[in-house]
Amino acid sequence: MTLFTMLLVLISERLFKLGEHWHLDHRAEFFFRRIKRFSLLRTLLMTAGVMLVVFLLLRGVYGLFFNVPLLIIWILLGVLCIGAGKVRLHYHAYLRAASHNDSHAHGAMAAELTMIHGVPPDCDEREFLRELQNALLWINFRYYLAPLFWFVVGGPWGPVLMMGYAFLRAWQSWLARYLTPHERLQSGIDAILHVVDWLPVRLVGVVYALIGHGEKALPAWFASLVDRHTSQYQVLTRLAQFSLAREPHTDKVATPKAAVSMAKKASFVVVVIVALLTIYGTLV
Repeated sequence: MTLFTMLLVLISERLFKLGEHWHLDHRAEFFFRRIKRFSLLRTLLMTAGVMLVVFLLLRGVYGLFFNVPLLIIWILLGVLCIGAGKVRLHYHAYLRAASHNDSHAHGAMAAELTMIHGVPPDCDEREFLRELQNALLWINFRYYLAPLFWFVVGGPWGPVLMMGYAFLRAWQSWLARYLTPHERLQSGIDAILHVVDWLPVRLVGVVYALIGHGEKALPAWFASLVDRHTSQYQVLTRLAQFSLAREPHTDKVATPKAAVSMAKKASFVVVVIVALLTIYGTLV
């Protein structure tokens, strides 16, 4: 059921999920706006509460009507948690603005895409485009590959882990957009996601290493296995940049397209791996 649900969710996301209506980040804003105090414990308790609700929901419908309601809930949760939603619209708006040399519009869209980690001040055009590539690679990880990872490894309770991860992602995005860096630090969200992302970043990183220039990327990947301090964003994007080394870093349209193209290849490889594991009976 994992593979079937995953394929349906990905197809639905590509065909219909163009805005933020079916997106957990948007739906959770109503709840986030009511939070006035921030702490690591509060973040953990909120996430545990969301996961408990999903767990009880799945338990409640398990075995009913040949598990058809269970399958529907799996699909609905997958649609909510997997997919970039409005971020995809920002990306396409950036491409349109850049192709028309609208510096103000493409700068505004680039700021949206790089919101979580930002861009170093006083960087030149080449460095800016590389950071934009990194942001797009990270968006693909955050909204597609990482939720899929927790969905798959969770087995029959994959939706519970996926929802917990998506909730943390939504909380981090909301804090970055609306609140101060101090409040974001108080929430402990970055520290939590640093731990949660450790394993999926290494697994996705080895995919980037294998589809790119492995002679450079693989040594860096092995070094990352004992690295507990470097941010997961830097680990993943550094490995991905080895694969993008031969791509242009001077064209405002071609540069982000190269990153998105490689991210799609990585996503395809992950889907193929899940399919093979399902065929051989490792997954159900």
